[in-house]
Amino acid sequence: MGEFDAIRPYNDAEVPSVLARLLGDQAFLHILTHFSFPRLAGPCGWLLKPLIAYGLRRKCQGISTVAQFQDRIAPYVDRTIERATDGVTYSGVERLQKGSAYLLLANHRDIVMDPAFVNYAVYHAGLPTPRIAIGDNLLQKPYVSDLMRLNKSFIVHRSITGRREKMEAFRLLSAYINHSIRTDCRSIWIAQAEGRAKDGNDRTDSAILKMFHMSRKDQPFAEVIAGLNLTPVSISYEYDPCDQAKARELFIRASTGSYFKAPGEDDSSIALGITGYKGRVHINFAAPISAEFADTKLLAAEMDRQIIAGYRLFPVHYLAYALWTGQDPALQVPSAAQLFPAAELTKAQAQWDKRLAACPREHQPYLIEQYANPVRNQYRIKAGLPL
Repeated sequence: MGEFDAIRPYNDAEVPSVLARLLGDQAFLHILTHFSFPRLAGPCGWLLKPLIAYGLRRKCQGISTVAQFQDRIAPYVDRTIERATDGVTYSGVERLQKGSAYLLLANHRDIVMDPAFVNYAVYHAGLPTPRIAIGDNLLQKPYVSDLMRLNKSFIVHRSITGRREKMEAFRLLSAYINHSIRTDCRSIWIAQAEGRAKDGNDRTDSAILKMFHMSRKDQPFAEVIAGLNLTPVSISYEYDPCDQAKARELFIRASTGSYFKAPGEDDSSIALGITGYKGRVHINFAAPISAEFADTKLLAAEMDRQIIAGYRLFPVHYLAYALWTGQDPALQVPSAAQLFPAAELTKAQAQWDKRLAACPREHQPYLIEQYANPVRNQYRIKAGLPL
């Protein structure tokens, strides 16, 4: 058994057996049947499942490598993106050079779609897609684990509770990330913090930066980071399909001091995040960090500065900021009307009014905050003020 077998993505030699396992997984076929035929899946599921399995076998014929699998599913991913967005744009992807590997550290708003949009940008630029960090809390079902590891995902063990076991898991994760970039020359995507930024306040957890160094403590921190091509990535959604659920969670946390997920809540968030309307989406790749930072907190502050500066603000962000009670008096923030054409603003106002109307009154401050925080943060950076 290899050092990284417990967490790494599947390799090409494993693809045929994993696909065969997936095509025989009844839970996987059940989900696909309900997704493809939501009205007929209940009464006719017994008939539809074999048809779904037959269709999948035909589509999977000839797939023997991870690259072939990604090529085969790319049109479906593109169609899903096209149906749920008003277009995806990206900038800075030309900074990623063939033959080099990068540690792509991104803000985190959606469980599945954040790395999917980064993959979309990289794939369509003709570059190898990165390996994706995913928490083991999302891999409770075997078919989910198989699908994700088939699509270049590797596992971050978050459910471990013992301190010694946690430290060993982080060391192994650190070793794998370093091995992937330095030895395999394969890029990595990882979120800047554990969990989504539900209030729109994107911040880099310095503990994640410290983790990158854990397996190479014999080298200076700055030297290790320099060898990883650490690259800030900003993922901007015009509208978050999960914004109402996030507002509800924030309200409950503020009211009771805690929040406990219901069974299946992550599955619902994943489904809504994939299929829900997002408006426009933009992905920005900043230049890899070249300055040396001996301290993780200073590096985290620089990552925050670059990720927030690269975030694209849409009209809805300014509309929300205008309603926000947390406006920063030190900032000169223009109104949406000063920045966007009338037709674009009218469309955004209608969508924003619709979202506010659908949100319970007591949850609305938290919905507003999600869209307003990126404005505050970006204008503080422009003004040279600390976040």
